[in-house]
Amino acid sequence: MRIIFISLCFLTACNSIKPPKPFGPIPTRQQLAWQQLEYYAFVHFNMNTFTGVEWGDGREHPGKFNPTQFDAEQWVRIFKAAGMKGVIITAKHHDGFCLWPSGYTEHSVKKSPWRNGNGDVLRELSEAATKYGLKFGIYLSPWDRNAPEYGDSQRYNELYMNQIREVLTQYGEVFEFWFDGANGEGPNGKKQVYDWPAFHATVRKYAPNAVMFSDGGPDVRWIGNEAGYAGETNWSLLRGSEVYAGYPKYTELIEGHADGTHWIPGEVDVSIRPGWYYRSSEDEKVKSVEKLRQIYYESIGRNANLLLNIPVDTRGLVHPNDSTALMGLRVQLDQDFRENLATRAAVIGNSQKGRRFSAQKVLDHNFQSYWTTKNEAKTGWLELTFNNPTEINTVLIQEYIALGQRVERFSVAAEIEGKWKTIITGTTIGYKRILKFPTTKTTKLKISIEQSRACPLISTIQFFKTK
Repeated sequence: MRIIFISLCFLTACNSIKPPKPFGPIPTRQQLAWQQLEYYAFVHFNMNTFTGVEWGDGREHPGKFNPTQFDAEQWVRIFKAAGMKGVIITAKHHDGFCLWPSGYTEHSVKKSPWRNGNGDVLRELSEAATKYGLKFGIYLSPWDRNAPEYGDSQRYNELYMNQIREVLTQYGEVFEFWFDGANGEGPNGKKQVYDWPAFHATVRKYAPNAVMFSDGGPDVRWIGNEAGYAGETNWSLLRGSEVYAGYPKYTELIEGHADGTHWIPGEVDVSIRPGWYYRSSEDEKVKSVEKLRQIYYESIGRNANLLLNIPVDTRGLVHPNDSTALMGLRVQLDQDFRENLATRAAVIGNSQKGRRFSAQKVLDHNFQSYWTTKNEAKTGWLELTFNNPTEINTVLIQEYIALGQRVERFSVAAEIEGKWKTIITGTTIGYKRILKFPTTKTTKLKISIEQSRACPLISTIQFFKTK
């Protein structure tokens, strides 16, 4: 009984150690859930697929929309097999054509020959996503070059909010609502003044668990380019009152704002082809597996999520060339991250805030647990020791971001011939940082947090040898 009593006392003391206080802006529950999705599909499929343009003018005849073999389940099966966690569909692009039978316009699938005017792309895709366990998201362009109300700001804003309500109340749970910042003239030649606060409030009302994307959020930001990369330094922070849809200093979005006042992490949106919509002329221009792998490392590996666009073709199917590239990337990533070599090592830290926050937490495959230093130290190190010389060339590090993003500079060193040699350095970590370096053989590795805004919180450290 005495042994049991001592053990219980020890556990009580261990659990009584409180976690560090939050530092700076922190993510919401919805933002945390979104960040952990990491990788999902964008599908540009709409009237533009059939007209051969990227931006339609709103004068297209609905009869042009007529996919001959439409199969949303085919899309979702491919995305699932590729390792994606969700899909976002262009429900309405700038031409105003709606992929659902909207009650607020005639410019929609209900006036097309597809399914004899009874089709609903959002219905079929949302049901397929549910069936295969993928999240469902919606892109709804505020710019509408077909709506006669566009340019009559109050009237159009009401119409747009009604369409938001339509798509958020008929198709189940939505994980992300994608606002495009485009804002041009409508049919009357007038420029619309968007009521962003009202738009955001409408989404919050009908999809409280969804995150909203635009240049400045309010939940997720554009990464400032469509080339497929985030900054090597990437803060999940923005000066939220300054950034807005159409923000001209878009290059700032690549790195975020180090002095940001709001938690607004980055999303990398990039197409698997040169264009966003399907063109048969681009069938041989699908990005290679190696290019897609680079995009993965420079997006997810730099504290951002990856939204990879797959332009569905005029049949209403994912083209075999796109599918082949996606599967090739899946095979490559499975090989890259097949074995976490850090699990072979013993780990110690120079400091820890009790057993609850010990160095061993970085190896337990649990994002909710983490190592941290005691006494609010802003530097620290973790040392991994292997029984045998081990070759590595990739490191993956995660911060416990629920309490804020903290690390400003870190390094990884290997002991070689009895001396420590720095093999890679980095700045921010955030939710996930992946770095590659020349293959190094060693029995000891040291990860040093060299500068942190508050005590560092490291939830995961993994090492790999990739080809």
